[in-house]
Amino acid sequence: MTSGRSFYITTPIYYPSDVPHIGHGYTTVAVDALARWHRQAGDDTWMLTGTDEHGQKMMRAAAANGVTPQEWVDKLVTEAWFPLLDTLDVANDDFIRTTQERHETAAAKFWQAIHDRGYVYAGEYEALYCVGCEEFKPESEIVDGTGPFEGLKVCAIHSKPLELLHEKNYFFTLSKFQDRLLELYRERPDFVQPESARNEVVAFVQQGLKDLSISRSAFDWGIPIPWDASHVLYVWIDALLNYATAIGYGADEANFERRWPGYHVVGKDILRFHAVIWPAMLMAAGLEVPKGVFAHGWLLVGGEKMSKSKATGIAPETLVDTFGSDAFRFYFLSAIAFGQDGSFSWEDMAARYQAELANGFGNLASRTVAMIGRYFDGSVPTPVEYAEEDLRIQQVVAAAAADADAAMEKFRIDQAIDAIWTIVDELNGYITDNEPWVLAKDEARRDRLATVLYTCAEGLRALAVLLSPVMPKSTSKLWVALGAQDALGELGAQDVRAAGTWGVLPAGAAVRSLDPLFPRIETE
Repeated sequence: MTSGRSFYITTPIYYPSDVPHIGHGYTTVAVDALARWHRQAGDDTWMLTGTDEHGQKMMRAAAANGVTPQEWVDKLVTEAWFPLLDTLDVANDDFIRTTQERHETAAAKFWQAIHDRGYVYAGEYEALYCVGCEEFKPESEIVDGTGPFEGLKVCAIHSKPLELLHEKNYFFTLSKFQDRLLELYRERPDFVQPESARNEVVAFVQQGLKDLSISRSAFDWGIPIPWDASHVLYVWIDALLNYATAIGYGADEANFERRWPGYHVVGKDILRFHAVIWPAMLMAAGLEVPKGVFAHGWLLVGGEKMSKSKATGIAPETLVDTFGSDAFRFYFLSAIAFGQDGSFSWEDMAARYQAELANGFGNLASRTVAMIGRYFDGSVPTPVEYAEEDLRIQQVVAAAAADADAAMEKFRIDQAIDAIWTIVDELNGYITDNEPWVLAKDEARRDRLATVLYTCAEGLRALAVLLSPVMPKSTSKLWVALGAQDALGELGAQDVRAAGTWGVLPAGAAVRSLDPLFPRIETE
């Protein structure tokens, strides 16, 4: 089913020192839904996620817990980060850890190449450093401390005091790439999306770029610099490379050629690393820049960005235990315009679950399957003659499929779901208008009843295909209940871009009983 068109997409590489919260879950399911869509469209798709395991913050956390850094990260990844993927039904193709040999070897090769090309020099460095961000802070993110931190400079993001570091370091000549980066943003206006993110990046680069310290010599938890083992790579400079090392940079050139360049989806707080530093590193190494960087907004809880220090981080399993993984995926991907900040509240999620999933989609599926069971002995009827209102449903389905694909191409998953949902709303209205339970009482109107129920079943067939990248579990149940699995094969093998074609579900397909897709939930 591969079209040859490569679609390589990555989540940010997560820092596993904290347990995952719904913000991590949000990014991951967004990337997974995009990957599933392209996979089901026949594109040569590869989805990468992973963990960034070096740096001072990790070393300090390990020491505080009385274990080695490697033991500490192994525990975090196996106990918290692998389970997250199961909890949220993520079908990633690979999971990279920056402590893996494949990454460390290739990362050293990459920096050796940049060094050999003359883009690295030795120098001295003094600057304010935030251990939480693992970053030397720009002026714009340094604020005066208050309360217990009065008189100190603190990080604007973490509200923690900054450390003044003075080290002999190696530097990357980032300043040399200012014009090439500005040219890139000009020539490819969609390189950074959404537009608000692009504008921020352009303004930042126009102010002038400083060379970047790429090594640390005060501690050793990191990848040794290949030409000077007394230094380790600065954690970000090592972490960004995962996108290249995971697909074979420096080890499997054929695979690297096949997959690279790819798309990166990141939170807006790490946009500059991905849209400025990373493309400059690739230019320095003589490699292609990414296809694009998409920065999504923050998830706000009670009006604030989630953080561990403020105890606003909500664990994804808390929501999945109550609503199910499909509802988690649906809610976060539809309720927030992808690229903008969005607010989460339990009440809003419960209300949308009830209205859109249980009463809207779930009820439509249950009623249709039950009526085919009752009135046609469980066999999908043959449509006889399409009336104007039936043809209207066919147009709605075709338009929804085309509009959803166009939205997915622009990384607007929320708009894609809105387009698909027109089918749910139209079919529910169509059942109300056509009253199949009334038609069923009149033998003379049996042909009309057959056409109405076929229209509902075929509309649901299209819905199952279109919604499967967003809600894989419930759509699989519906697919089996419609008799589509026996008649058409696995749901994951259906071409999502052709989902709007009418008349795919064959008459005579045997429906099966369907438990409620979204059972009623008790919320306190």
